Amino acid sequence: MSEEKSLTTKSLFARSDVQKKFEEMLGKKAPGFITSVLQIAASNALLSKAEPMSLYNAAAVAATLDLPLNSNLGFACIVPYQQSYKDEKGNWQKKQVAQFQIMAKGFKQLALRTGQFLKINVTDVREGEIKEHNRLSGEILFEWNQTAEREKLPIAGYVSYFRLLNGFEQTFYMSVDQIKKHATRYSQTYGKKNSKGEAIKSKWDDDFDSDRK
Repeated sequence: MSEEKSLTTKSLFARSDVQKKFEEMLGKKAPGFITSVLQIAASNALLSKAEPMSLYNAAAVAATLDLPLNSNLGFACIVPYQQSYKDEKGNWQKKQVAQFQIMAKGFKQLALRTGQFLKINVTDVREGEIKEHNRLSGEILFEWNQTAEREKLPIAGYVSYFRLLNGFEQTFYMSVDQIKKHATRYSQTYGKKNSKGEAIKSKWDDDFDSDRK
């Protein structure tokens, strides 16, 4: 599929070869899926400026995994990224691209499809609920606060847990500080400012706690 300068997201997804590709992956769901991609691109100022082929590639990943592209559902989404590249003269430039991003429910959905998981869960950890952390084995001992006062305590971090049918289990914990450091390094919005020097708003800022679950 050659990339043309005049190519737009709408014209790209209107092509018969592109529609056929999504029909092969999604069957009768393809038209609705393509419509959702176009709506997502049109409703986001940054995504509307993204290279059409990057939107196609992001959408193709979602279609391959059969995950709905709606950030409100929490399975997967398409997010805008600035990508650096060298132009023909060797000068560094930036362009807007779209990138597929799997979300918490998406990971759960893929795990459940394997048929190997007995339990999967994630929860917040309040201040004082970690009693022991064995750095060698990685085992964390929690003592959960069961009182009504728990909701008033500061959130110290988040923990995920799974157990397979064969008995293998794994726990993973990150403190709020560790999550914020991760966001500072990898998020394109958290703690960042736009060209006008204004803070970029996202769920990291508006709904930090609910978005971690």
